[in-house]
Amino acid sequence: MNMERVVVVGAGPTGLWLACELALAGVSTVVVERSVERSPHSRALGIHARTLEVLGMRGLADELIATGRTVPSWHYALLDTRLDFQHLDSPYPFLLGTPQRNVEELFEKRALGLGVRVLRGNAVTGLTQDAGSVTVHLDDNKTITAEYVVGCDGAGSTVRKAAGIEFPGTDSPAWAYLGEVTLDDPPPAIVFGTDGLLATIPLGGNRFRVTGMDPRFQEGPLTFDELRAIAVRITGSDLGMRDPEWLTHFGGASRVATPYRQERVLVAGDAAHMHFPVGGLGLNLGVQDAMNLGWKLAAVLRGEAAESLLDTYQEERHPVAWDVIESIRAQTALIISFTPETIAMRKVMNRMLADHPTLNRQLAGQLSGISLRYPGPGLVGTRAPDLGGTLFSQLHEGKPVVLRDVQEWPDVKAAVIRPDGYVWWASTDTTEVPTEFTRI
Repeated sequence: MNMERVVVVGAGPTGLWLACELALAGVSTVVVERSVERSPHSRALGIHARTLEVLGMRGLADELIATGRTVPSWHYALLDTRLDFQHLDSPYPFLLGTPQRNVEELFEKRALGLGVRVLRGNAVTGLTQDAGSVTVHLDDNKTITAEYVVGCDGAGSTVRKAAGIEFPGTDSPAWAYLGEVTLDDPPPAIVFGTDGLLATIPLGGNRFRVTGMDPRFQEGPLTFDELRAIAVRITGSDLGMRDPEWLTHFGGASRVATPYRQERVLVAGDAAHMHFPVGGLGLNLGVQDAMNLGWKLAAVLRGEAAESLLDTYQEERHPVAWDVIESIRAQTALIISFTPETIAMRKVMNRMLADHPTLNRQLAGQLSGISLRYPGPGLVGTRAPDLGGTLFSQLHEGKPVVLRDVQEWPDVKAAVIRPDGYVWWASTDTTEVPTEFTRI
């Protein structure tokens, strides 16, 4: 029986990027995807600065940037005063507006170029594992056996359920509508009042994504007539709405998988966490899960690190998911209620973000992912910026980078940067680097 090294379930951004990282490290990887073709609809439309840095570390950022438009600021809780990204300490001080489809196409092209096999039209029905392997059961009575399996198959993850991993959290407090339509008379970007919230995101030409909250809208299919009626209630006009292409709805349940690993099965992306899609964080959170896990799993499989290194994936990424959910719950409280009290709070928050640049920059750092750090003493666990404009290019091969006498860190004589761009080790009194940080 042939055994694969890793099977990744799900060919969304998280699964494809994880496959890229494993293949870059020389680990044979198979991606299994139930859909025969990629969806023409893109739930995510924004790529934040830290995710662009991730791509910059592998030489792909410019190619993705060419597919979209740079947005220098973004909203917090759909407030009028936006968070300013132009002050971010990053080569990418902006949000990149580009459809998820473009991200997936770029990642799949890279994965295939690195030798990853992508098997579409194969639905996972379950799995079994023993001490040395995991067998993935597919429809049509097919199976694939691997040393490790990673579920990147969404919030309803079959892999997570089959592995017995719990998914605790809270149910959705409200439901939002979403439609992609032509608007001949578009409104301001955000309209908020006692009748609800309507936000418009330009897609090019007169095409817009229209989304928001309406207290009368409950869970269920969204019709075009209903979307147009919502627009009239909130804005007083139907906005010249016509030619719908995609009508859907979504909720705001908050859940985090516990744990992220069950023996030889791991979860990442939406299979590991779900939340109300405020601020465009879901895709970004998942890609950064994959970046964290990829080099660690590869190092274990190549015999360069103990299996305990996989435990740090849970230790580092699980708290990040809860931090994001806490932020999103705070924003959601300002979005789903249309009482005079909430409207007053939104006015206060608008003034605070406008009058206090430090607060604005702090929230911008959180939303963009630039301020994230993992636990560790001193510099250890901190995000390494593109020091001198050269560090990211040194990470293209996915190997740790040893730095000595860094001008930006005058007290540090030597440091090791992990393959995912965080400080792994640093010293203020020696340039000798322990071998455990250089053999991967």
